[in-house]
Amino acid sequence: MSWKAELPNSVRLVEVGPRDGLQNEVAALDVESKVRFIDLLTTAGFSTIEAGSFVSPQWIPQMADTGAVLRSIRRAPGVSYPVLVPNLKGLELAREAGAKEIAVFAAASETFSQKNINCSIDESIRRLSEVASAALQFGLKVRGYVSCVLGCPYEGEIDPHAVLRIAEALTEMGCYEISLGDTVGVGTPRRVEELLSLLTGSISSERLAVHFHDTWGQALANILAALHAGVGVIDSAVAGLGGCPYAKGATGNVATEDVLYMLHGMGIGTGVDLEKAALAGRFICERLGKTPAAKVSIALNAQCSVAQDLPKSIRNA
Repeated sequence: MSWKAELPNSVRLVEVGPRDGLQNEVAALDVESKVRFIDLLTTAGFSTIEAGSFVSPQWIPQMADTGAVLRSIRRAPGVSYPVLVPNLKGLELAREAGAKEIAVFAAASETFSQKNINCSIDESIRRLSEVASAALQFGLKVRGYVSCVLGCPYEGEIDPHAVLRIAEALTEMGCYEISLGDTVGVGTPRRVEELLSLLTGSISSERLAVHFHDTWGQALANILAALHAGVGVIDSAVAGLGGCPYAKGATGNVATEDVLYMLHGMGIGTGVDLEKAALAGRFICERLGKTPAAKVSIALNAQCSVAQDLPKSIRNA
């Protein structure tokens, strides 16, 4: 069997920059900038764009205007704009803003759960079950997140069976998809392979997604391991935005541009235009006053600079 034959023909990218990316940025952006950012991502061809979250502004002030953002974006047919919802109050606000899909989250680490949402894992599952049940009754889709699947900033390495327990609970409460988050970016391909081997024994790989941070530079290698394990959904953020406000030292999400370059170079379809995705990343970084962390974005800029420095006769050849 050839190497390529083991890989999917297409992959769905979940762009998390507007939520998981911006929530950890120091700069507070205005609604207009966030709306423009999401509209650029829509134009780039993403079918799923995480638009924000309805968490308490006291804890994540960067997301305080999610309702206004959700009401202002230009929605495209066939594109989903999920929002993160931690409780029933958040669900109410999400529905008022016109959300059609929500995401709920739990941690595989007891300490992280206490630090992040001020409750035990068992209590978080009970809360999320109420939220998911209500959302499904209202006709909303529900996606689940599991944090710290490969490591925790407080507890270190996480037992894969702890991840399985949370993933099964989220599945049972009606989540159509479970995103596995390496919140501190410590995973390596072998550990990804071992985790997915355990999980796919009871949960179909078609219901799993991966969400890697690139703290130790392993994200692309981990994604490749996940692809070989049958996972066909990848979370990423343009320009490598983000981190985690509750995981000190965790750097940004794997950069969408880098993921796209790898996938397209392997003949795997995404439906996303790489250059338009990079444009969205450059736009939001200009508003944030920072440089894109995506290596592909840097390379594209360098190519443009070289082309501009060439004589006109050569540029037009």
